[in-house]
Amino acid sequence: MRSSECWSLLSLVLLTGAAAFKINRGPSMDHSEITQMAILDVAVRTCRSLAEAEGRDFVFPRLPLTVTHVIAACDAVESTKSFQKAIKSIQRKNKRVDIRRLFNAAYHFDDETFEGGRKIITDGLAIIKASNKLDNFKAAREKLGEITHPLQDFYSHSNWIELGKEIPNNNLITVGTKIGNIDLARPTCQNCVGNDCTNNILEDIIRDQILTTGYFDALLSSKPAGKCSHGGRFDQTSDDEPVGGINKDTLTANHGHLHNAAAQLAITATIQLLDDIRGAAGDTDFLRMLGISKGSNKALCFVIDTTGSMADDILAVKAVTASIIDTKAGTRDEPSLYILVPFNDPDFGPLRRTTDPNVFKTWLSALTANGGGDFPELSLSGLQLALTGAPPGSEMFLFTDATAKDIYLKDTVIALIEQTKTVVNFMLTGSFIFSFRSLLDNNGNNIPRTGRMSSPESQLYSELAYYSGGQAIEVSKDELSEATSIITESSAASLVTLLQAVRSPGKDESFSFSVDESVRNLTIYITGNVLNFTLTSPSGVSQSTNSPNESLATVKVVGNFRTLQINPTVGIWEIMLLSTNPYTIKVIGQSGIDFLFDFVQFFQGASEGFDVLENRPGAGGNGTLLLTLTGSDSGTVTDVSLVEASGSGEVNGRMETLGGGEFLAHFDTIPSVEFVVRVKGNTDSRSKASTNDFQRQSNTQLKASTLAITTTFDSSILEPGSSFSVPFTVTTNGTGGNFTIVATNDQGFASMVVSPVELADGGSANGTVTLTAPLNTPTGTAVTLTIQAESPGSTDTNYVVLVFSIVARVTDNSRPLCQVISLTANCTSICSQSTWVVTANLTDANSTGIERISLQQGNGTLNTSTVLGPDGENVTLVMYTASCCSPDFELVAVDGAGNVGNCFQTIREPVSATVGPPVTNATTSSSTTNTTMSSSATASPQMLSCYYFWQTMFAMLGLMVTAPC
Repeated sequence: MRSSECWSLLSLVLLTGAAAFKINRGPSMDHSEITQMAILDVAVRTCRSLAEAEGRDFVFPRLPLTVTHVIAACDAVESTKSFQKAIKSIQRKNKRVDIRRLFNAAYHFDDETFEGGRKIITDGLAIIKASNKLDNFKAAREKLGEITHPLQDFYSHSNWIELGKEIPNNNLITVGTKIGNIDLARPTCQNCVGNDCTNNILEDIIRDQILTTGYFDALLSSKPAGKCSHGGRFDQTSDDEPVGGINKDTLTANHGHLHNAAAQLAITATIQLLDDIRGAAGDTDFLRMLGISKGSNKALCFVIDTTGSMADDILAVKAVTASIIDTKAGTRDEPSLYILVPFNDPDFGPLRRTTDPNVFKTWLSALTANGGGDFPELSLSGLQLALTGAPPGSEMFLFTDATAKDIYLKDTVIALIEQTKTVVNFMLTGSFIFSFRSLLDNNGNNIPRTGRMSSPESQLYSELAYYSGGQAIEVSKDELSEATSIITESSAASLVTLLQAVRSPGKDESFSFSVDESVRNLTIYITGNVLNFTLTSPSGVSQSTNSPNESLATVKVVGNFRTLQINPTVGIWEIMLLSTNPYTIKVIGQSGIDFLFDFVQFFQGASEGFDVLENRPGAGGNGTLLLTLTGSDSGTVTDVSLVEASGSGEVNGRMETLGGGEFLAHFDTIPSVEFVVRVKGNTDSRSKASTNDFQRQSNTQLKASTLAITTTFDSSILEPGSSFSVPFTVTTNGTGGNFTIVATNDQGFASMVVSPVELADGGSANGTVTLTAPLNTPTGTAVTLTIQAESPGSTDTNYVVLVFSIVARVTDNSRPLCQVISLTANCTSICSQSTWVVTANLTDANSTGIERISLQQGNGTLNTSTVLGPDGENVTLVMYTASCCSPDFELVAVDGAGNVGNCFQTIREPVSATVGPPVTNATTSSSTTNTTMSSSATASPQMLSCYYFWQTMFAMLGLMVTAPC
């Protein structure tokens, strides 16, 4: 059985009979389910390809395919949360098209907008590929979610299925090709007969294979004469002749009898799109885009002051980095990404990212401490760059001995912390109670300090640390090396927070936290001048500050920072802190059980449901949280509370289970002060045993606002040298007045915004931010724009954060071409004792040239060389040799524009003769062969292997049988 036949049969089984794969809340399939199924499929095959390339065994995941099962098969359990987060991000952007682009026909392939719909897909595909090339994975994911919606809608809103098509329309992701046989002037439909719309498409349209779509309008009943409607209760055009519709969105839609077929092709088409992106990015970077990586999937991120007095600090950073790299290399705690952002005055940056620890060591070794001028430095500018360039949910460390010169960025930094849920730790040396060393000028001469960091000035760093759930650690320069132990602990994999609180001013208080059986490496951080503590275990054993032995915890104190390393025992722990000075407490451990959360808003109309808020929730009213439990397919969430970060107040939510590990928590009111989210649950929904109970808490402090700031910016390709305008709306449910608008971006692009904005009580106003990308902006550059609204008197703020990609217009749309020249195979019954050889020529018709060649299937030996062809073009000669035990070969060639070409060859059919002459030079490219090959992404990448098909079928039947492939 060929791979394509296997895939078609498997897809049909999954869509029509495999209830285990049904993860949506109704019998019909929705965009979220279609998207997740496609992502899980491609992720599995990519992990398998990497395993084969590295000579590792790969065990296909057990069914049903879930995030947990796929991550286990990929041997990347530490990536569970980030993989889930990536999928949710893509699904959210896909769903948002129905909310913000409902009346843009091209985003849904309504109104026969074929070229417009394809342009959205292909422009987006170019942005994704360019973004991935520069490791801007967040921008790539957001655009991916946006373009999968029209791609999937094509199969529900057009008559592609009615025309008898059983494979995707490959031309939707290819520029310059014919989408189909289109005649916009031709009538396409007739009236439905009562409720029966199964035969409302005209017979001659089907006979002549004319491609059409339905028309949709929720406000007007207007469409061209004789055209099909979308249909449904919100489509006003469906009441005009010809009445009815042709959409297949649900099983009860006008053409609902074809819903499963449309969903099947939507999944296959999404897989095809993902495989094209995978081919352009390469397997490793494709998985990184999906949040899957080796090691801890945590970034080791340093933001470092490089002024003259920081020489000792930089040495300490180098030492701790070398220790982390040397001790964690090859382990599950090895960071998957390293980020460095230096700052000085008047310069900061650039941000550097690498997956190679030795490269990171080289960057650190090259850092020197000099200059600085006046005392304050551009610390917040460096932090802003790090927050926009690091993966969401990162933990970063900022080293400085100076105040912030750019304190005006404080609200921007807080907005980015809230939006990215990043933890920021500040390593403050020589400040507060310690003397500063002299600055050094470029010639090594001493420059006296013009000031010192006072307590009010340093409060900024403490406040930012509190917001993010990090620490503001104050130590002398001599103590810094000892204090950097927090970096080693924080770079561990699968860190979770069990408890976190801020007390300013301090007070005597007892805190309790629940430790479940999944938690290991339990640590308590206490920052501040705490006089005494008493720690009590679940069994009642206690240890206090002055205990002669460390029965429960190993205690270490450096500067204002205290750590308690605990051997975790399951149950309820308590710790009493005695201090009138401000302090923070944070309890962390390692566990696979954690949660994702976002506030949501509900909407009704032609598209009903909820959308994730991307800024602060509204103050003075109710609110709803969407939670996703990660690391457990059988667990449940029982309690969710909004807990005051600096007090004891909390608001409990009413729980609603959505299925698939998702829950809604409804709150009657949102706290008026900063708060965190606390979640309690059980890791096994079938058991109520206390050992399965868990408690987790968010790091980031949140706050409600009486302001709302929204934007409907439609980001197509933004080219270097161009200006673009971002419209926004500011609304207040409080007192009006002059509201200040501040717009900042992390790339330093020139921008212009009208400010202040005059609002009436409870009113709203519109504004525009104009941004200009310099002509020399590298294609694929991501720019993060933060727009903030501030009320009169600075009593309230809110924000919106947008990410755009700057991409040069793609003129090369031709895929690299592959021509198989020869195939030699003489395989025997003992496959390990024989080999087969395939040779091929690869060419690129345009000037960008072939940039990368890699194996996507096969674990043989690949050799390449380049020669000039008969017309002076570059020709890449390929020779692949493999054992007959590895019968499939698939080659991926990527040109400079990201176009992907594939060569596929198999010896599953008996072959005992040489096909075509062996290649000797480029002139043999005209040889004729009868081998299987492809010059596009359509032949094999989107197909499951025959082996995977049969193993899946046998697993569904409960059989342990080897695949007959």
